[in-house]
Amino acid sequence: MLDLRPFNSLGRFEIDWLSARYHFSFANYHDGSRMGLGPLRVWNDDTVRAGGGFDPHPHRDMEIITYVRNGAITHRDNLGSHGRVPKGSIQVMSAGTGIVHSEFNLDPDDMTLFQIWIHPNRRGLTPRWEMRDFPTDPGTLHTLASGREADIAAGAIPIAQDAAVLGGVLPKGTAWVTPLHGRGAYLVPTYGSLTAEAGGKTVTVNARDGLLVQGEAGLTLTALEETEVTLVDVALPE
Repeated sequence: MLDLRPFNSLGRFEIDWLSARYHFSFANYHDGSRMGLGPLRVWNDDTVRAGGGFDPHPHRDMEIITYVRNGAITHRDNLGSHGRVPKGSIQVMSAGTGIVHSEFNLDPDDMTLFQIWIHPNRRGLTPRWEMRDFPTDPGTLHTLASGREADIAAGAIPIAQDAAVLGGVLPKGTAWVTPLHGRGAYLVPTYGSLTAEAGGKTVTVNARDGLLVQGEAGLTLTALEETEVTLVDVALPE
């Protein structure tokens, strides 16, 4: 199944410092057909204006991945962690038994990010925070965060789930192929456009659209122009 979710169909939230679009039900936006994909529960497309941000607030028992697309976000938490996460980097916050954090755009320009929440495979983990830059060489999607041992050994930030967050740039005409073997996937192009093919069906996915893939043996993405892609691959309940 390929389920295309055009950008203009997403949930939305607007205040003076935040423009948010919700791929799945979140906060006051509820759609019973968009409740997540297996352990993938939240995918928010946020624009945080200069000087704006999320005041200190708590989380627990959630793997929260932030992928910064433009600008930078500054993180602080009650563990003593503090860092500026720039464009092209991710941070992973494993909320575990509880963490209180803030996220602010202290730069002079608007900042855009994807906020991705994944339920962990066990509760009561020790909270932690980590950030990392990743290769920008085009032509493939790099594994940014993962719960798989091979990915972690190759440099991905660990998360407590059989899932992986990938990102990268595909030049025009480049095809990227991945087996799924019935796993689920959700992808969003940051910019550009691509075709996605699975099970003999092909759809076109434009910038900031979402595509849910479920029950397919594999997936082929082909860039119609230079396209940056973020993708989450997750194991689904049997």
